[in-house]
Amino acid sequence: MAETGTAAALRPLRRPRLPRRGTLLRAALVAGLLGLAAAVLHTPPGCSPPTASAPAPSTPRPGPGDSPAPSTAAPGLPTERDTIPATSDPHQAEGRLPIPAGSVGVPVRLAEPAALTVVRPGAHVDLLVASADGRGAAPSLLASGALVLDVVGVGETDGSAALYLALDPDQARRTVGQPEGSRFAIVVRG
Repeated sequence: MAETGTAAALRPLRRPRLPRRGTLLRAALVAGLLGLAAAVLHTPPGCSPPTASAPAPSTPRPGPGDSPAPSTAAPGLPTERDTIPATSDPHQAEGRLPIPAGSVGVPVRLAEPAALTVVRPGAHVDLLVASADGRGAAPSLLASGALVLDVVGVGETDGSAALYLALDPDQARRTVGQPEGSRFAIVVRG
């Protein structure tokens, strides 16, 4: 113990030093992480992060011993089961039609993107191609009566607008095999 009546007892305490820069940085990082943890823990339950897409509600399928449900559609017309895809693909966009059996989906950028404004999913079009240099023979027919599955980027000015078509495999190979710079065009069928 220090003596109470001596000079050492009356000496003032040493002044505390300020924290160094590394210590301040660590303290700021710890404070920031604690604040983030508090914000995450106090997030209201209705504030969940967005999901890519919710799968469509599934309807029970009849089993082997069940009798099929009576159809309300007229004979020869497609039923709801025929028009709704059976997959829950997260890339399946609203309004896009499923690819028919025996076909493949092919995206095509048109030489004139304004033509996309008159086409809707479900329409049938003829796909034409012209040579890249614009000279030579008349445009040739690549696909007749191709089903439009989706129209992407209507009104975009960055060149991302495209038509998503259902083509048979031979037509798809001819379309994809066109030289770079080929100009595609469509004729809408009535």
